Amino acid sequence: MNKQILVTRSSMPPFDEYVEEIRPLWESHWLTNAGVEHEKFRSGLGEYLGVGENVELFVNGHLALECALKALELGADGRDEVITTSYTFASTTNAIVRCGLKPVFVDVKPDDLTIDPALVEAAITSRTCAILGVHVYGNLCDVDAIQRMASAHELKVVYDAAHAFGVRKGNAAAASFGDASMLSLHATKVFHSVEGGAVCFRDSAVRDRLRAWRNFGINPKTGEVECAGGNAKLDEFRAAMGVVNLRHVDDWIADRARAEARYRERLEGAQGVRLFEPTPEVSLNHIYMPVLFNPDKFGATRNDVLEALAAHGIRARRYFYPLTSDFPCYRGVFNPGDIPIAREASVRVLTLPLYEGLSNEDVDMICDVVLGCMR
Repeated sequence: MNKQILVTRSSMPPFDEYVEEIRPLWESHWLTNAGVEHEKFRSGLGEYLGVGENVELFVNGHLALECALKALELGADGRDEVITTSYTFASTTNAIVRCGLKPVFVDVKPDDLTIDPALVEAAITSRTCAILGVHVYGNLCDVDAIQRMASAHELKVVYDAAHAFGVRKGNAAAASFGDASMLSLHATKVFHSVEGGAVCFRDSAVRDRLRAWRNFGINPKTGEVECAGGNAKLDEFRAAMGVVNLRHVDDWIADRARAEARYRERLEGAQGVRLFEPTPEVSLNHIYMPVLFNPDKFGATRNDVLEALAAHGIRARRYFYPLTSDFPCYRGVFNPGDIPIAREASVRVLTLPLYEGLSNEDVDMICDVVLGCMR
């Protein structure tokens, strides 16, 4: 079969629209260091997310998360434990470790695979400095419960919101929760700036520290190097892509919703197939199409389905697999804890192709292959 369907595909704005956005750069020659496009993007993003001026841009989501942990000064008082989940991408755990902190893993909730607040509270010790939750597949953590216990124990709250761009709970954007929320603006996400990241934050005093960690530790007000920062600046070309894409992202999300609805028509109710149920008060972004397979009822494993799809030129993804606590670099270093729900999900979940422009006909073909594995 010649046709290939990838698990995701980058949304692209009209070519001429992007060209017009970057045309002034040939006159200004200002290509980085918070130029016109950078500030235009930052302002537009803050307005879209409902966080106003409390957002800063970065070259990617990973460095954005590292800078957030540094800017919140985690570990400065001797407390170095961060309660988190290993049902996530490598970046989340790596950022914690690279900042000199210790991840403490707890299990996830079975209904949405986000971190379980009850287990978070049980894991708090005198060495805990923060809770780092992950919004999974656009499903939001129980932000209210997490904030209550964080306030009671004087802990910082950080969210890896890489999957949650545009997601809202009631009138509040996902990016507004916690002391800081990291957004990934990678090309494979619902909204992107080719490569990019952002940190939204509650306390405006964090802004200067974020900017310093992003730019070699240089204090933006004094010009003095006050910390061992790196280089995580977003350039003008990527910022311009973000500016243009903001004009189209709502349409892209709506088209993803159409494709997801088709999946649900075809797969809901199939024996041994589980789809996540949307939460009524949360508006989703339809970033991924995760399906959990119960081999005892479905008659085939997740890997069997993955191989059948690949044979038809369809690229699905085991996401997340393996758990970050099972990575070779962390085995024997950090205790994975008792995490049966996360462990079971990691061997059962498969994310099917979902992106703006995926036709109903292609969704039907994918579902035909999936259901053809049922025995």
